[in-house]
Amino acid sequence: MKIFPAIDIKDKKCVRLVKGDFDNKTEYEMSPLEQAAKYKDHGFINLHIVDLDGALTGETANLDIIEEIVIKFDLNIEIGGGIRNFESIQKYTNVGVEKVILGSAAIKDKKFLKEACKKFSDKIALGLDAKNGYLSVSGWKENSNQLTLDYLKEVNDYGASRLIYTDINRDGMKQSPNFEETSKIADISNCPVIISGGVSSIDDIKKARELNNNIEGIIVGKAIYDGDIKLEELVKEIHA
Repeated sequence: MKIFPAIDIKDKKCVRLVKGDFDNKTEYEMSPLEQAAKYKDHGFINLHIVDLDGALTGETANLDIIEEIVIKFDLNIEIGGGIRNFESIQKYTNVGVEKVILGSAAIKDKKFLKEACKKFSDKIALGLDAKNGYLSVSGWKENSNQLTLDYLKEVNDYGASRLIYTDINRDGMKQSPNFEETSKIADISNCPVIISGGVSSIDDIKKARELNNNIEGIIVGKAIYDGDIKLEELVKEIHA
């Protein structure tokens, strides 16, 4: 089971949002670089980063920070947040990130997703953020009228190398992920699935491991920052 500790970057700081709400955020003392160093020191090898500035602007706003993390710590990084064109994907792959996450842009324009998967083979992760079974876009401010499972069936053979499924109602709430929906997604997905949103305890990690074989890993964010999950405990789950 791959464990992805999370770093959300806003104004050069580590933050956590509740249900993706920029007005409901907690700022933490550590810089993204210090937080990445801490994860590396504890033995983590994967890292989930969201550039919240990028999500708002559509620019690779924190590329310099992400490049520094890649160079200094040699972590497998997946990066998301406002990636809307090939140029941004190229910038991230150039600095050595493992996966570039396409969310709203891929949902709004399936052709873009298809071409990106072709052009950047094995580099594209598809981020599906859902609320009550329907996809949300634009930093979760817009609900689409598209059912998550229907959309996935349409793009399943495009060649994404990873799928990250987030239940928005659970994100930042520490109420456990939506394992049931994630399992449904994993059942039909042609690529491995990462669970995201709501991890509250080590028990959630253990439960994730017992699910569908197509579930590759899990993202842990707020529960780390708030001290509900100790990094020493969490890192043991990688090899459990």
